[in-house]
Amino acid sequence: MSSRILDVVKSPADLKVLTDEDLGILAAEIREEIISTTSKTGGHVASSLGAVEIILAAHSLLDSPKDKLVFDVGHQAYAHKLITGRLDGFQNLRSYGGVSGFPRPQESEHDVHPSGHASDSLSVAVGLAKARVLKGTDEKIVTIIGDASLSGGMAFEALNYVGHAQLPMVIILNDNEMSISRNVGGLVRHLGNMRTTSRYREARDGVQERLETSGRVGRGLVNFGRGVKESVKQMVLPHTMMFEQLGIVCTAPIGGHDIRVLKETLEVCLAMDAPVLMHVVTKKGAGYGHATKDPERFHGVGPYDIATGKGPAKKEGAPPSYTDVFGAALVREAQADERVVAITAAMQGGTGLKAFAKEFPDRFVDVGIAEEHAVGMASGLAAGGRKPVVAVYSTFMQRALDQMIINCALPNFDVVFALDRAGLVGEDGPTHHGTFDIAYTRMIPNMKVLAPSDEAELVHGLHTALAIGGPVAIRYPRGSAVGVPVPEEPSVLEVGKSRILREGNDVAILAFGRMVSRCLGAADLLAEEGIGVRVVDMRWVKPLDEEAILAAARECKLLLTAEGGVISGGAGEGVLSVLAAAGESVPTLLLGLPDEFVTHGNTELLAKELGLDAHGIARQIREKLSCENQSVDNQ
Repeated sequence: MSSRILDVVKSPADLKVLTDEDLGILAAEIREEIISTTSKTGGHVASSLGAVEIILAAHSLLDSPKDKLVFDVGHQAYAHKLITGRLDGFQNLRSYGGVSGFPRPQESEHDVHPSGHASDSLSVAVGLAKARVLKGTDEKIVTIIGDASLSGGMAFEALNYVGHAQLPMVIILNDNEMSISRNVGGLVRHLGNMRTTSRYREARDGVQERLETSGRVGRGLVNFGRGVKESVKQMVLPHTMMFEQLGIVCTAPIGGHDIRVLKETLEVCLAMDAPVLMHVVTKKGAGYGHATKDPERFHGVGPYDIATGKGPAKKEGAPPSYTDVFGAALVREAQADERVVAITAAMQGGTGLKAFAKEFPDRFVDVGIAEEHAVGMASGLAAGGRKPVVAVYSTFMQRALDQMIINCALPNFDVVFALDRAGLVGEDGPTHHGTFDIAYTRMIPNMKVLAPSDEAELVHGLHTALAIGGPVAIRYPRGSAVGVPVPEEPSVLEVGKSRILREGNDVAILAFGRMVSRCLGAADLLAEEGIGVRVVDMRWVKPLDEEAILAAARECKLLLTAEGGVISGGAGEGVLSVLAAAGESVPTLLLGLPDEFVTHGNTELLAKELGLDAHGIARQIREKLSCENQSVDNQ
């Protein structure tokens, strides 16, 4: 007989027979399971530990999958996965072929949408609520969004529509005062007021009493939410009425780790015929001391020792990460040029900017989860004579594409885009792989794009981007660099010029970024078979080195391109355009990511599966050469 409640919970329906005390025990068991598993696999620990009771309370009242529980980002959804039939596979969390670290509809009928980027849940939820009205059905719609995600522009756009449309839905605001780094901005101050203002609590308690005694809320209370601008509460609570001014009834802040209070409040909110924001205050990392003390590190962490909270010791002499190299290089550039300003979007630590923020606090800006604002602000800084460097993960910069084009590239402003986590990022999977940045940056007029192949090239590339003017994007991968010495005095690279790393006249590989080292490995393997391979570090995705491309086409029997992004719209297609324009004809092979979303898993394993490791590249070259030789023989 099982000794854990968790072992007999196979679906959310099983929660309905549990008492509040049982649910409290289950919450503790879930935390133990999360900590035990992530200590081996890594994962989003702090956020998932903080949301356990919210998820249990919601699922105990909802009828999933008929009723919809929508997650924002989804990195807090581990408890959701554990009670929706995925306990047995949870030990392989985020591993290749295992349970995803984020909600994934292909994985479970209880996962509503493939969340992974912040601030989209309210739009998804209001779409579900509108679909419900159009269908004439009665499912309940609940979304869980963090205070950091609520600061994103998309969330504000959705809030504006929610208040206007008055569609019944419940927004659970998980207020833990954190995103990845500590939250910043006016909304944070507003939520702080809501947490601490006694007049607000007293007024909200009065409303709560009316909610609890009225059953289904009458028209008068709904009007309270809609017509608050005319309410006397505008005078009583002038600084705490933002949500209700939008037409959304807001509860008093309640404890997010009290199952009974959560259930009672949510039950009342679900009965309302209007949008309700349920303000829940939680502790990120709750239940695990190391995570509560350092929630930023435990936001996304690798394997760790449960007792100490520490990860494996870094091997002596191991190369630094590309992120750390970038951060140190940017500090040196800022020391030499007072015009340099660093901007990030809730990722001070993740983008390597902690040292910069400490040394140059007046020249460091964290805008919160607001990439569009970050890039728009960068354009203004550039117009004002500064040199802004916007450091954001490749996958998140997608949200600011319009600002890159209109605000920065159109006026040809001096803005540097440091695209961290370019290429495959590993266990976070398809919502976080930086696979599209080559395609979306190379299509923009005036944009120049660098793809450094090692840490020395990254340092030279940053120095070059700040020196040459105009918008420049630098893409570099997650994880350890190659291990080459970092230059103390970086050089300005010649725009659009590559470098040949290995000579050969049988095959030419035009390689970009991280793919350079893998292509050199493939060249070593092929050399043992007497195949001479020229390996070119292209350096620039845009402008391409046309001279090097045409020389390779004329001097080699086979031309390959290798990039760490999608082939569709990528650098390889740019190379084909150069060949076509020059009227050159040579057998070609484009290596990169296929036209599909790549799953989660170890990056080296994913590269092997996609044929993008050294052995896979060598194999594809052999096959292509064999096909070309057969074609010649048949002629």
